[in-house]
Amino acid sequence: MAARAGEARTKVGTWIGFVLILVWCLLPVVWILSLSFKGPDETAAGSPQFLPKNWTIQNYKDILDNPDFLDALRNSFGIAAISTVLSVIFATLAAYAIARLEFKGKRLVLSLALAIAMFPVVSLVGPLFDMWRTFGLFNTWPGLIIPYMSFTLPLAIWTLSAFFREIPWEMEQAAQVDGATSWQAFRKVIVPLAAPGVFTAAILTFFFAWNEFVLAISLTSTTSSRTVPAQMSYFVGPDPFNPPYGQLATASVVVTVPIIIIVLLFQRKIVAGLTSGAVKG
Repeated sequence: MAARAGEARTKVGTWIGFVLILVWCLLPVVWILSLSFKGPDETAAGSPQFLPKNWTIQNYKDILDNPDFLDALRNSFGIAAISTVLSVIFATLAAYAIARLEFKGKRLVLSLALAIAMFPVVSLVGPLFDMWRTFGLFNTWPGLIIPYMSFTLPLAIWTLSAFFREIPWEMEQAAQVDGATSWQAFRKVIVPLAAPGVFTAAILTFFFAWNEFVLAISLTSTTSSRTVPAQMSYFVGPDPFNPPYGQLATASVVVTVPIIIIVLLFQRKIVAGLTSGAVKG
């Protein structure tokens, strides 16, 4: 009886802790959702209440009718998608070479890749600004895609190399014995087995490109290539002390929806990739 009572108390404690953590994590999200349904008069109040007094969807109408925001949304999708595809392709090839080939300086390459991924972005803004103005890349999609890849490629290479090292070498050799070329064995055997790692690298790359702010605000000047995080900084109210909290919250909700959809669609592969990388790396 005492053991059962102890187990019951443990389960209750676990559920209480789970609920507290869930409330703590979701409270800011619920607050942003609440702000998105409030009018300007209510958000400008000194101490607005948690739930809206008068629910309104006017903020969503204004955001979706804002051509600058829609252009920024299109830029975010395009730049993030291209950065993700290119980073995953190059990282897959580089990680395979690092995992399968023996050459001098392999550990140094991985260490440098990790060091580059951890390099502070803000320190590169000045040199990139001057270079991109000289090369004609300022305020263009390639002007953001290239630096995005510079930071996402090392992380993707580091992640994928751990997966390729765990794939048995004999499977690739068996495919070659059956008549497959090295490229066919890589494409039809190795890459499918490393799918969880590829998805993990793709998600990390997409999240970085989707949420990045410093480069997006520094290397663009118009809505032709400005992404959503940078465009949101141009949301201004009637004066500097009264920003449009409702529209900012609404824009945050709109740009978060694609991330939620991606996570829900690929949650199994994401979890498999993260847990496998944690065990194998």
